[in-house]
Amino acid sequence: MERKMSSLIKQEELERQIAFIQQIKELNAGKLKKYKLATYGCQMNENDSERLAGFLTEMGYVETRESKEADLIIFNTCCVRENAELKVFGHLGALKRYKQSNSDLIIAVCGCMMQQEHIVERIKKTYRHVDVVFGTHNLHKFPELLFGAIDSGHRVIEVLDEEGIIAEGLPIHRLNDIKAWVTVMYGCNNFCSYCIVPYVRGRERSRRLEDIISEVNELGNQGFKEITLLGQNVNSYRGGDDENHDFAEILYKLEDVNGIERIRFMTSHPKDLSDRLIEAIRDCSKVCEHLHLPIQSGSSDVLHKMNRKYNKEKYLKLIEKIKSSVPGISLTTDIIVGFPGETEEDFLHTLDVIEKVRFDTAYTFIYSKRTGTPAAKSADQVPEDIKKLRFERLLNLQNSISKEINEELLGKNVEVLVEGLSKNSQEAYTGRTRTNKIVNFKGKRNSDPIGKLVKVQINKIQTWSLEGEIV
Repeated sequence: MERKMSSLIKQEELERQIAFIQQIKELNAGKLKKYKLATYGCQMNENDSERLAGFLTEMGYVETRESKEADLIIFNTCCVRENAELKVFGHLGALKRYKQSNSDLIIAVCGCMMQQEHIVERIKKTYRHVDVVFGTHNLHKFPELLFGAIDSGHRVIEVLDEEGIIAEGLPIHRLNDIKAWVTVMYGCNNFCSYCIVPYVRGRERSRRLEDIISEVNELGNQGFKEITLLGQNVNSYRGGDDENHDFAEILYKLEDVNGIERIRFMTSHPKDLSDRLIEAIRDCSKVCEHLHLPIQSGSSDVLHKMNRKYNKEKYLKLIEKIKSSVPGISLTTDIIVGFPGETEEDFLHTLDVIEKVRFDTAYTFIYSKRTGTPAAKSADQVPEDIKKLRFERLLNLQNSISKEINEELLGKNVEVLVEGLSKNSQEAYTGRTRTNKIVNFKGKRNSDPIGKLVKVQINKIQTWSLEGEIV
């Protein structure tokens, strides 16, 4: 009964939003209405923006890259890093002049930043030219909120404190026709002491397995070749509506989807990476040999302060198990430098982990306070100059390891999914290996390999990419 009621509510909400889409489409009839959508943050935000773009396409809007041409400007925001917030406020301030010259311009701000009360209050008081404000929990209501602003001529602000429904069947405008994001779950229950995500994305909610399979089947039918399954912690997937499934089951089920050649996923939390998931990576031919497994710090003391629920030794044993089960797997990670209380000894433990694991790539960050997190209140903040010096030392070590790993591929043939023309040359193509390495290469004359799997011989090595020729 509960599942039927939940499905009924979702269907009613979808139909309600479709009605608002239609009303805006009628208002736009015969007019060339343009939108600009700026996205900050992670792949989850990018996937959310694809759904916003889907709504807007259905409403009759077309995309533009120029703010001065836009009738609607949307910022989909991130609050994980301070720099992202500062950029948003800077751009919002600059839009005031466009609003003054075009009173019909609608400016909307959504995403993670809007789930913070002090941010919304700042926008209310300082950025009065913003027309629509909404958060992560009611993105599916965007058509209703936008219509409210257009129809009334007044500001519409709606930010929900609690998680809403998982709305299925929303229109989506994919930003890429070869690779696609597929969200499998929302929210996070981990409450790492430095992280704002559980407060702005809410508690964990999993999509139903059948809805995920249906979406991926549709992507395969549309010609997509690669999917990336998304979640703040995909390892915590348990299935929606009281289903009893784990994330490994998704991988096994998607192995049979026609058209899809490659499957990736992110992000995994080390404390929840099960033996069954490692076996799925090993067993499923479409699952790429690449695992992003954030360690954040190599110090067990710092990891305890971070509330990560594993230590250095457990992480290294997990890595050993992964490498043993999936030989040649590419490992990438996230590392925070200068977490409150981090000592030189703690930092040396991080360098030790980098040397022992030999990550293909590490995404490294200097710790920055996030209002509302326990770590921000810590009295033992590390001085900025020390953080920067440690950051440089870490980068130098990791860059040397990344290049050494890449050098092992010199002269070898690798499988590449061709994504398009290289940014560096219109005569070359770019794509990625199964181990997620970027490859730029020259193609054969009178041949268009975009969207195809090709063999490329590597003849030049860079720290962050490879170069070669198609064979």
